[in-house]
Amino acid sequence: MKRNTHEQVAPTVYLLDDDHSIRESLSDLFLSVGIPARSFGSSKEFLEGADVAAPGCILLDVRLPGVSGLDFYRELNRIGSKLPVIFLTGYGDIPMGIQAMKDGAVDFLTKPFRDQDVLDAVTVALARDAAAREAVAATQDVRRLLESLTPREREVLTAVNKGLMNKQIAYQLGISEVTVKLHRGSVMRKMQVRTLADLLKKMHQITGT
Repeated sequence: MKRNTHEQVAPTVYLLDDDHSIRESLSDLFLSVGIPARSFGSSKEFLEGADVAAPGCILLDVRLPGVSGLDFYRELNRIGSKLPVIFLTGYGDIPMGIQAMKDGAVDFLTKPFRDQDVLDAVTVALARDAAAREAVAATQDVRRLLESLTPREREVLTAVNKGLMNKQIAYQLGISEVTVKLHRGSVMRKMQVRTLADLLKKMHQITGT
């Protein structure tokens, strides 16, 4: 499976269903609204031809040749795919669709489904994928800025992130309060923020606290 890094790539909807008529119908639907789509008849075809590193989402039938859609979904998660998944189910597969939602799928659509329901679900999935990629990019930017800090600036930043005052930081690090203020000013510049709130927000992106 390809895992190239992509920039400025239009999101693609991957259709994974062994029913050729469904793949053809959905492909025509996405073509009519200008959404790139690629279709696959089996999990093997998907693994050989899809690029899970690129923006997009997956429409996945719960019943595939040789493997259930749920098992394949878990396999995708295991190998690191972050693409949002929408399951396609028959009436008898609704319990599987519910389980898929519990496992993190965006939605499940019961066959036969309305075109608008498909488009609505895909819109949600693509928005979720875009938001997740933006969050990853923002975190990477923060880590890059952190790398520009000196060891002492990192110590000061860690203390600030814990809510310590300048006087407390000075005592903890064995330096003067004036020196702490100088380091804090340098940290603010290098982290490209103007307020303490913005600094703490950036730290939250990588620490979660």
